[in-house]
Amino acid sequence: SLLKPENKTKLQAILTYHVVPGRVKAAQVVKLSGAKTAQGQRVSIAVSDAGVKVDNAKVLKTDIETANGVIHVIDSVILPSDKDIVDTAAGAGKFGTLIAAAKAAGLVDTLKSKGPLTVFAPTDAAFAKLPEGTVQTLLKPENKAKLQAILTYHVVSGRVYAEDVVKLSHAKTANGQSVDIKVSDKGVMVDGAKVVATDIDTSNGVIHVIDSVILPE
Repeated sequence: SLLKPENKTKLQAILTYHVVPGRVKAAQVVKLSGAKTAQGQRVSIAVSDAGVKVDNAKVLKTDIETANGVIHVIDSVILPSDKDIVDTAAGAGKFGTLIAAAKAAGLVDTLKSKGPLTVFAPTDAAFAKLPEGTVQTLLKPENKAKLQAILTYHVVSGRVYAEDVVKLSHAKTANGQSVDIKVSDKGVMVDGAKVVATDIDTSNGVIHVIDSVILPE
């Protein structure tokens, strides 16, 4: 069914997910933990005694030279994420407060838009760290503008993966203000929040999980 004309866009997304810009040979591949594809999303690369895996596909043959690049043969088709930021967060089961807040702020459509967007997503536990009653107050209709300001402060334009984040000292958010980014032996901090998981790919962006809610000035 993918070969039907009405599925052309989906087929293009799958095929370009198998393509990485540049002539990346096996010797370079094994040094990577992932690679950004022509589709936009990132494939994960894992090297072990059993061989090299790209997402869940095993690399069978490497370094087939061509006039305009190099081919590595894999044993299965790899698929990009087809769930957007909201659906991915909902499926994770630990972002219920964030999704409820996005609905109250009228931002669900934005987070489901084409993007791409990068979201520093506070978990339910992160929201629970706020003073008692804060979340309930923010969810009230009269506080919609304030809630929008807080949530958009967690969103950065573009698909910014961890390897890019660690090169930054700050990043401008959809709120208009910038978050500070600090990298140390203890990990990566965005303002006062610690990044606890990175590079969760979605169809319209990427999610990094943080352990606290960050607040604009």
